[in-house]
Amino acid sequence: MKPILKKLPNGLRILLVPMTGNKTVTVMSLVQTGSKYETKKITGLSHFLEHMMFKGTTKRPTALAITSELDGLGAECNAFTGQEYTGYYVRGLAEHTEQFIDVIADIYQNPTFPKAELEKEKGVIVEEINMYHDMPDEIADEQLMELMYGDTPAGWNIAGTTEVVRSMKQSNFIRYVSDHYTATATTIVISGGIDTLKTTNLIKKYFKSIRTTKKHDKKKVVEKQSAPQLSVFKKSTQQTHMIFGFRSIDLSSNQQPALSVLSAILGSGMSSRLFQKLREEMGVCYYVYSRNQSLTDHGIFRIGAGVTNARTTEVVREIINEIKTLLRDGVTADEIIKAKSIIIGRGALGLESSQSWGMYYGMQAVHDLPLQTRADYEKKINAVTQTDIMTIAKQVFTNNNLNLSIVGPSVETTKIKTILKLGE
Repeated sequence: MKPILKKLPNGLRILLVPMTGNKTVTVMSLVQTGSKYETKKITGLSHFLEHMMFKGTTKRPTALAITSELDGLGAECNAFTGQEYTGYYVRGLAEHTEQFIDVIADIYQNPTFPKAELEKEKGVIVEEINMYHDMPDEIADEQLMELMYGDTPAGWNIAGTTEVVRSMKQSNFIRYVSDHYTATATTIVISGGIDTLKTTNLIKKYFKSIRTTKKHDKKKVVEKQSAPQLSVFKKSTQQTHMIFGFRSIDLSSNQQPALSVLSAILGSGMSSRLFQKLREEMGVCYYVYSRNQSLTDHGIFRIGAGVTNARTTEVVREIINEIKTLLRDGVTADEIIKAKSIIIGRGALGLESSQSWGMYYGMQAVHDLPLQTRADYEKKINAVTQTDIMTIAKQVFTNNNLNLSIVGPSVETTKIKTILKLGE
């Protein structure tokens, strides 16, 4: 399927992904704002706002009015917040496309942020934060971001803090929407069984009142590190959870395919190097993974695992040794072939719905990237060479990029500091 991207005179972008024969549709609004667009006084507001957008509009005055309408159409709705984007979507039968567009447009353009609902939702958000604080793997990731980026938007928790959440006022939401939810920052994505001309006209009709004020931007991330860094949080847990974080590449880098293949070799699938070493050979963990997260101005390559408490130091040493071995000996042709098959095969499995295709192209559009078809992406993956992989490996896996976050009941901090290095 070939996506269609249009830009209206007011700056609003329309992204259509027609899927012939598909009986469902996903209607999604994506906006270029998230936790990295916040200040310390309103940290967590992007996420809180995501909740409040469903609490009532001028046309649908209550949350129940919104959910009852969508339930009556057999549809589902939800939202999500990242560091650099926020999204709202409805998906259901394609025959209800116009009504779905109407609902999303109403939520996006006409939220009322009722004060009573705001006060109640504070309790919900606080409990969400508390829930994550009970999850050691989430603590490890939050701690990693703070370790790498400190007291900056990139280092803050997307959900914010309980203190700031409790201090939020209606005026904060009104001002934030006015600053960020503008036409030039917004992409409307509609994927599934659609008529492209009719759908375009419906978007123009229902989004005619979208704000056209100037979009506020974010501060660029500044990378600063000169030696390996370690952060340890003591918590009574049955496992010790660790996440290695390496400073990597941003979304625009042409090394993305090579880094994806490298990640698959290390930690994707049960035959990957880390799975074989930690689970099959050592028997110290249930889960282990590697993955790269790239954003517009920086990237983080993570290696994570939940391991036996008593063998934490040993596991850290083995992960470091696996990286050293890769840097020294390289990767094999068989590993490269297998990694490419994992990326292409699992990618295809993840693109079986109108929502997944909308997200695939929508994430490219909201980050101002040239739209890349799946065929184009697979071609780039297949073109990755051993030299490409080793070039990015040597670029990412250095002492100046190395960070480790650990959460567990008993961590040998001094010993781990001595082995947390990839070379002199």
